[in-house]
Amino acid sequence: MAAAWDLSGNPSSVHAEGRASRKMVEDARVAVAAALGADARHVIFTSGATEANSLALTPRLQRNSGLPVNRLIVATIEHASVLAGGRFRRDAIETLDVTKSGVADLDRLRDMVAASPPALVSVMSANNETGALQPVTEIADIVHRAGGLLHVDAVQSFGKTSFDIKEVQADLISVSAHKIGGPKGTGALVLTGAVSGLEASIRGGGQELGRRAGTENVPGIAGFGAAAKAATTSLDDARNRMENLRIRLETGLRQTPGLFVFCENVPRLPNTTLFAVPGMKAETVVIGFDLEGIAVSSGSACSSGKVQPSHVLQAMGAGPGLAKGGVRLSLGCSTTEADIDRCLEAWRKLASALLKENDETQLERF
Repeated sequence: MAAAWDLSGNPSSVHAEGRASRKMVEDARVAVAAALGADARHVIFTSGATEANSLALTPRLQRNSGLPVNRLIVATIEHASVLAGGRFRRDAIETLDVTKSGVADLDRLRDMVAASPPALVSVMSANNETGALQPVTEIADIVHRAGGLLHVDAVQSFGKTSFDIKEVQADLISVSAHKIGGPKGTGALVLTGAVSGLEASIRGGGQELGRRAGTENVPGIAGFGAAAKAATTSLDDARNRMENLRIRLETGLRQTPGLFVFCENVPRLPNTTLFAVPGMKAETVVIGFDLEGIAVSSGSACSSGKVQPSHVLQAMGAGPGLAKGGVRLSLGCSTTEADIDRCLEAWRKLASALLKENDETQLERF
């Protein structure tokens, strides 16, 4: 990125400075494509995954010259940028339920895609709150048999699990740089050669294969390419190490009476833990950790200053005491055992204080 900042040339210019910038962009395109098993010609850089999702959710997309899609099916646990439906009309958007384990209901999906016209189905490969992995390969088979297309929001799983666009048979994939240690404000939509009919999200010049006009963010894109290389070079070692740390973390957390770890019985990301203790408010726990110098996040979405129950946990059938109390702990490549132990020590102090205030709270079951 520092090298890119030193280049003043526009990557669309033909002079030497422009060609140097263009090379950085194209090198990054190759790196991101390689990390996903895709063709570099089908990588479209965006301002982030939200824009990539919006670009992907386009009516009249086609697969292998099949019928254009005019319906959108999204899982109820999706990110807000997918639930918004992109460029589909609201009356063309349908929602797919999930099980109590946070996994897409495949029987329901079969029924939904069997209707006409063909549908574009959008599911995340891993949930951003629970870390639960979705059976995307099986979903792709169901969708394609019905003549539809599959978009996968792979923001959470990219760089943490093996994800090959050909192996999972996805038609479109959204990814983000900052989730793998790259810069914020850079993402990409990746296609297969079978997809056609994608309309430009921003009209103007012919940048990004004609799908996204505007001068490219060269430093951001260069950083994305570097992060993609780094994240996939030692993927197996990083995944195993983070999973061991997560086990250490959850073993310590479970010593708290009534504590509930979500999606612990289904495949999950190696770095994500979502837990709740009925009667404990998520914002209180987040503030308590913050006072100890530990940054965690709430599973609840904030709107106008009011904390609402997590739509993901509500979709899974969680009661109010759990849906309002979800706290997510995320591990990274730099996390150590000492970090886990410090986190658990802070949690024991915090939980002890909060449980005294809620000593009559009973665990709410699904």
